[in-house]
Amino acid sequence: MNNKVAIVILNWNGQKFLKQFLPSLIAHSPSNIAEIIIADNDSKDASIAFLKTNYPQIKLIQLDDNHGFTGGYNKALAQIEAEYYVLLNSDVETPEGWLEPMVDFMDKNVEYAACQPKILSYTDKTSFEYAGAAGGFIDKYGYPFCRGRIFDTLEKDLAQYNQTSDIFWATGACLFIRSKDWHEANGLDDNFFAHMEEIDLCWRLQNKGRKIAYIPKSNVFHVGGGTLPNDSPFKLFLNHRNNLYLLYKNLPKGKKFSLIFIRLILDGLSAMLYLMQGKFYGPWIVLKAHFSFYIHLKNLKSQQSKTFPSTLYPKSILWNYFYKKKKFYSELRGCDGIN
Repeated sequence: MNNKVAIVILNWNGQKFLKQFLPSLIAHSPSNIAEIIIADNDSKDASIAFLKTNYPQIKLIQLDDNHGFTGGYNKALAQIEAEYYVLLNSDVETPEGWLEPMVDFMDKNVEYAACQPKILSYTDKTSFEYAGAAGGFIDKYGYPFCRGRIFDTLEKDLAQYNQTSDIFWATGACLFIRSKDWHEANGLDDNFFAHMEEIDLCWRLQNKGRKIAYIPKSNVFHVGGGTLPNDSPFKLFLNHRNNLYLLYKNLPKGKKFSLIFIRLILDGLSAMLYLMQGKFYGPWIVLKAHFSFYIHLKNLKSQQSKTFPSTLYPKSILWNYFYKKKKFYSELRGCDGIN
């Protein structure tokens, strides 16, 4: 293998972020163990010219179209040899010492397929960031949440999640994964295009007996919403559709249809809530997501195990958050690794 670690940024019209964050990444990624690679998803801005002019030393993979997060990384990593891959968003600041704790942990713990650092907000570095925070989980109905972030409630980082822990999913904003596990799992599922694809990958890895970890000795700062803003109808569509993909592919066989049926009802309630919030496109987006799910069922490869992974939250996060008013992860019960 050419390198121990390949840090791969999938870029799409992200010249602004490359200009802002590449300097810190280069400065804080030891060249004796890591190579930085940019995979470009057919950007239409000046990203390519910027990279060729300012960073000719960085390896550049130019893809022929926008293949989404899933297809872009699948095509790029098929061309890269390294012991470990880091899938890193372009809008992430990497401070000194961000990489080494993850390399050290993975070297010493061969039963782990992937890990993530602590994800803090770039705009408020005392708070956790939405996409990953202190490690991801899902409840039995497929709703994702994190230590440090449940729905839209973000916690301050008060060292409350400073222990290395097993988690259900590691964020795609900064996903550290063994190349062997990546290729044996066939990477990301192209059906997802973007959003929740890393949760699907981590679930599939756990169904194979592999583990996922959160490494708080490493931390990065994430802007978030760099490609699709949080209020994007397309992002809403992907989240609803891909969540159904996720459940169909990975739920234990005896639980699959009953839990998906409940989830469809909960999606209907979400559609009503969107109307109340003035998001009049919401019900149509939910309906469109459901129809897309039905149409593409034949393309989804079910890879479920007989049981849930031990890191799955066995209760309803909706019930705990909205009815019981439990806004912080530390108030929950039933999650492995609560400190």
